[in-house]
This record gives sequence, structure tokens and C-alpha cells, in this order.
Amino acid sequence: MTPKFMEKEDARKQSREVLHERRKQVIRLHRKGVGVMQIVEQTGLSWSGVNTALRLFEQGGAAALKPNARGKKLGSGRSLSAEQERVIRMTIIDKRPEQIKMEFALWSRPAVRELIERDLGLKLSVRAVGDYLARWGFTPQKPIKKAYEQRPEAVQAWLEDEYPAIEARAKREGAEIHWGDETALVNTDVRGRSYAPAGQTPVTRAVGGTRQKLSMIATVTNQGKTRWMIIDEAFNSDKLIEFMQALIKESQGKKIFLILDNLRVHHSKPVKEWSAQRKEDIELFYLPSYSPELNPEERLNADLKHAIGSKVPVRTKAKLRAAATEHMTMLENTPERVRKYFGDKHVAYAAS
Repeated sequence: MTPKFMEKEDARKQSREVLHERRKQVIRLHRKGVGVMQIVEQTGLSWSGVNTALRLFEQGGAAALKPNARGKKLGSGRSLSAEQERVIRMTIIDKRPEQIKMEFALWSRPAVRELIERDLGLKLSVRAVGDYLARWGFTPQKPIKKAYEQRPEAVQAWLEDEYPAIEARAKREGAEIHWGDETALVNTDVRGRSYAPAGQTPVTRAVGGTRQKLSMIATVTNQGKTRWMIIDEAFNSDKLIEFMQALIKESQGKKIFLILDNLRVHHSKPVKEWSAQRKEDIELFYLPSYSPELNPEERLNADLKHAIGSKVPVRTKAKLRAAATEHMTMLENTPERVRKYFGDKHVAYAAS
């Protein structure tokens, strides 16, 4: 017959609170001179559970009776080294997915999972990726805010000195200020949230999906004008020059001051050489690095993507183009809607 004490409940199946109380009960009974087998009967612990409580008390006193947290110790079982974690964290902070040629609009857990697999050759579950993001203090947030490496002094200089000087020159020379930007349009675009460090709202621009993709370059003015060009291939220096040529042609002799971000193609040698030869018609200026929130044209991109993303998903590139063209034509004909972009607090500096 199996001894009675072998039938007692395994301490590992009890809650930490219950186990702690029973261990303290073991010590109280032991101090009264109660034998081990009687303690087993009275506490409900197994023989080994009682002996464990007595051993812990002997080695560390009452404090040692409190059970440790179950499961893996914090940091154990990780697949990424500390350096690999640092690299992935900084990539998410510094870059949007499309900047590193990934087919995601946002930094979701699947996107981070693919980044880890692509760059580090490690396959993690979506749940494991979520654990890493939580450990790093990253939370899913609605974009748009400042990028991680934005230099506050550069933003201040832009707002207080550089842009006011551009604006003053434009008035003297009768030039028209345009803010420009490019964006990707996909028929799988998703409106949602993107992971970033808690308290640091991410900036996002959609990236090509797995199906159909187009690119668009557009500009806006604080008078409500918008000019745009949809591109059915990679955006490059030639396409930017083609767009600027059309911009000059449509300006009807008025000089263009074109403000862009610091995308590499904007600083390319062909673009600089082309614009240097046409200073009478167009001049290029550049926003501070990592400061998309200062560009009013970003609001146009968000407006367009919301409109496309709110509709029934299109299945062909032709229908994607048609949907984009329809919305952009509407914006072109409703300058009051474009002027509202400049009501955003981040671009109010450019409203007049």
C-alpha cells in the first residue's frame, strides 16, 4: 500500500501565497515539537514539501520561506544577444519600414519579426517578438510625432531663422513656396498603430504592400494649391527632375521655392546640377533631418491614404491609380481643404 504522505499534494501545484502560508505553518508546528509525519497530515504538504520548508528556514530564516517566482528568470532564454537587441531597437527607432525596403506600413510585431529574421537570421514567434518589444518599453501608438534623432537645436533654427528668411525672400522675389514629399500607395495599406518606445510617438509613411504598388510625389502651398504626379516605377532623380520641370511649367513664370526633406535622392548629384542651372525658376531648400512633422505635405499623404484605406480594397494597379487620381483631383479642386493642413500645430509656422 502506498504510504499516506506520498498522496499529498505536490507543492509545485499550489499558488505561491498558499505555499508560503503552509511553509510558515510547518515552522510553527516544528517549533512546538510536532513530528514531520504529523506536520504532513496537518498542513497538506507532502513529506518532501515539509522537509524543504525546514531546510529553507534553517538556511535562511523566515525570509527564505517565500517561494520564488515561477518560470524563467528575467532575461533567460533570450534568442538575441544584447548587441543584437540594441541593433534591432535602433533600427525601429531610426527608420520606417519602407526606408529599409520592407513591405510593411508600420512597425507591427510581424514586421519586427521579419526584420529580425532578415537581418539576424533568427526565426522568432510573434509572441516572442511581443515580449522583446514590451521588455524594451515599446508600445503600439498612433503615428505621427518627432523622430528619435531629431536635433532640437536644428528645429529651433529652422523655425526662428531659416524658414523666416526663406519666407522673406519669397515675398521680395515674388516666389511661391511649395512643400514637397513622396509616398508609396499600396492596395494592402493598413490604417493602425506602430510600435515605438513608450512616450515617443512614431512617424510613419506607408510602404509597398505585397500586391500592387505606386509612388506619388506631390507639393502643397499655404494658399491651398497642390501639384502631384503618380509614378508606376521606382522614384529616382529622373522622376524628381521630371516633376520639377512640370512644376516650373505650371507656375506660369512665378519662381518656385521647393522645400523637401533629406531623402538621398533630393540631394543627388543630378538633381543638384539640374537645379543649379535653373536658379531663376526654382530653388531647393531642406527641412531639418528627422523632422517630417514640419512638412505640411505629410498631411496630404495621410489624407490620401486614409481615403484609399477607407474604401473597399482595390485589386489591380489600374484601380489603385484611379482611386488615387480621384482623390488628388478632388484636393486640387478644393484648396480650402489643403489650407487646413496648415492648421496643424506642427506646421502652423508655415500658414501665412
